[in-house]
Amino acid sequence: MAAAEGWTGRTACALQAAMRLSHEAFAQHLGVSARTIAGWHQKPTARPQSEIQQLLDTALDRAAPAVKARFAELTGEKAAPSSDAEHRLSADPNISAALHWLDLHAGWEPGTARRDVAARLERIDLRQLQDRGTRRGRVDQRQIAEVLRAYYGDHRGDHGQYAAAGALTSVLTRAEWLDLHCPLIPPADRLTVTNTTADVNVDLSEDMASRAAQRLAETLALNIRMTDSPLFRLVSIEPRPGAITGTAEVTRFVRYALTMDLLEGELVDAIATGTPVQPGTLPLRDAYLPTTDAVLDLPNRLCAGGTLALCAIARPADPFRGPADYVLLVQERSGHVVNAARRLAVIPKGFHEPLTDYRSDSHLGATLRREMEEELFGRDDVDSTYGEQTQADPMHPSRLSEPMRWLMDHLDTLRMECTGFGLNLVSGNFEFPALIVIDDETFWARFGGQIQANWEASSLRQYSSRDRDLLSELAADETWSNEGLFALLQGLRRLSEVGGDRVSAPTIEWEIS
Repeated sequence: MAAAEGWTGRTACALQAAMRLSHEAFAQHLGVSARTIAGWHQKPTARPQSEIQQLLDTALDRAAPAVKARFAELTGEKAAPSSDAEHRLSADPNISAALHWLDLHAGWEPGTARRDVAARLERIDLRQLQDRGTRRGRVDQRQIAEVLRAYYGDHRGDHGQYAAAGALTSVLTRAEWLDLHCPLIPPADRLTVTNTTADVNVDLSEDMASRAAQRLAETLALNIRMTDSPLFRLVSIEPRPGAITGTAEVTRFVRYALTMDLLEGELVDAIATGTPVQPGTLPLRDAYLPTTDAVLDLPNRLCAGGTLALCAIARPADPFRGPADYVLLVQERSGHVVNAARRLAVIPKGFHEPLTDYRSDSHLGATLRREMEEELFGRDDVDSTYGEQTQADPMHPSRLSEPMRWLMDHLDTLRMECTGFGLNLVSGNFEFPALIVIDDETFWARFGGQIQANWEASSLRQYSSRDRDLLSELAADETWSNEGLFALLQGLRRLSEVGGDRVSAPTIEWEIS
């Protein structure tokens, strides 16, 4: 480990990332200046002075097991399964729920999944997982979309993959599902829950069960959060301009994580290693999502998903920045999230899931407001990955953050619209891209300094709605997630229509490929 071989700026920054601390918080933790931390990021090969080396040694020695595991992953160290991973395997109720589900649907005797995962955990080499992550990171959004177009050569009728601004995405859609301009408030937002106990029957083959067990072992080894929270699965949908009508049922997150969510890794690994991608070469995809008809057959498959929004906040003219504009926020997703890890995405982005009021929470707007609280305004208590919800009304006005409370008191300045709908061929997820516009300049002046991405993002960027050149470059960036690019392009298209002189975005015309 770095403690034995000597610290560099790179390994010091890895410890900071493992501890999930800002520059200022890490500096305070070590007792050094924030300028010192910034210097390590600027010169990763530099070696800290001996007294600071000792401070870093102490910080690592005293770190929690989860931090040490993340540090080992980031620095490429091979480590035995941490006591934290072993503890989660035996005591974490979410992992226990996943193991029980796996035993049941694989037809195994109770306890078989736990023993299988424990054995896999012993064999895991964190360095190999890191190398695989690097290979996956080299597979760009365009490659994924093109490979899926070849795999699903049977696009049916007027359905096809969304393309715009020279970019093809993996989002299956149709003309009637785009440019919806649907306000995300009732009665326009009409997605309703019809059953809170129903689920899709799944019989796992030996290969399916093996891959699910490996997913659990890697989740433990990398200390990735997995919470068996309720999740909406889409059963029917009828999007049209001005209104979204559909029905949803409730499933559980581990059932998605151990089945449909495995499709992305299988696909990206095949592309990264040069394996031919065609029907018959991807066992999980061939079983779960073999044809376009299967993608569209919502009642008979597990179709989870969510909503994500391009967020545009009005700013006044500035003598250094220029004329009045909107600030647009983009995140780079953390490597510790289940969905779209290490990819660019708009923010907020979240699974469509209930908190406590299943009927009210089935509205898409409810998920977006919750995600704003969590991902932009710093409320951890609405993050489902932290465990079961114990508050009767987490979005009660008395619990809202100061920025959200201000928005609820000034609803005339807040626009939340769904800009389209599609089914992501990567894992079959439903995607509702949206646009959030805050038109009052005083909001950014009062609360801009309080906006900070949560643990799901490794970085947060801002763009000006008037910077046509940078927005064009952003749209052409190949590190986007497919759903993130879908939301960005549809959001910019709508913002150009409603933003007036504050917007000078590139012209975006979509087509169904």
